[in-house]
Amino acid sequence: MYDDLKIAAIVPCHNEEVAVGKVVADLRAAVPGMDIYVYDNNSNDATTERALEAGAIVRHETVKGKGNVVRRAFADIDADIYVMVDGDDTYDASALPKMIDALLEGPLDHVLGVREQVSETAYRPGHEAGNRAFNNLVSSIFGTRVTDMLSGYRVFSRRFVKSFPAVSREFEIETELTVHSSSLRVPQTEITVGFKDRAEGSESKLNTYRDGIKILSLIVQLVRHERPVLFHSIVGAVVFAVALVVGIPVIVEFFETSTITRFPSAVLASSLAILAALTLLLGFTLDGITRSRRENARLSYLRYPAPSRPDERLSD
Repeated sequence: MYDDLKIAAIVPCHNEEVAVGKVVADLRAAVPGMDIYVYDNNSNDATTERALEAGAIVRHETVKGKGNVVRRAFADIDADIYVMVDGDDTYDASALPKMIDALLEGPLDHVLGVREQVSETAYRPGHEAGNRAFNNLVSSIFGTRVTDMLSGYRVFSRRFVKSFPAVSREFEIETELTVHSSSLRVPQTEITVGFKDRAEGSESKLNTYRDGIKILSLIVQLVRHERPVLFHSIVGAVVFAVALVVGIPVIVEFFETSTITRFPSAVLASSLAILAALTLLLGFTLDGITRSRRENARLSYLRYPAPSRPDERLSD
């Protein structure tokens, strides 16, 4: 189906000996001829052996964290189309041709696999509600509707991958991918994919509270970097509100007595008001820098052609 197209599947793994062999086999059955790279991220089980037996290309990333694996893979691998999927055998590999076709026919740069449970226990308790809350938060802040920002099943174009900075270290990488696509305003779509329970004997590496806090922290950082006016306006408004709380009694006293006896409060309120104004000014300054950075990212993105089938390239 995809002759003369180099397609690379990236499968980050940490202690996935139970599932990785089936993941590789299912991916190969879905898209024959695709290069499947299993990145062993400091496993202490037989993940590497099972992946090699299944016919995968095995590479190693010794710095712990899924974000580190994705950054390394995006830098090392050269392909026309990139697939990212977890190595825990929870995603439906048979949906991959549909995702790739959507990317090529668009042409698009990002296809997100939106998880649809095929069993009632596929999501861990609280994860579905937490994911929904993060989706709503990111959608409202960055202006692009996303249904499943924490999905680990995605298809990318070459120009998306090579323009993606990949700063995250761990499970925040999905959030960074989502925000990057929104900030760069790349053409993208969502496709529903099956999502099932982990294979018996395997364990999730996601820590609900620790990784949830990291994701929320990353969202705050990305708002600061990508929406500096919004971020600094909020901070400035909070500082100005404190200035009002401290300063209103001083103003009231002045109008009633024509004197000011609360000099410390007056100085503090004035200082906070000035600080609020400077914070807002900083936001506008950083917004100009952000615009310049986005323009450079866009130029980097445009260095690569849109994804297409080989016969379409010949016709052009």
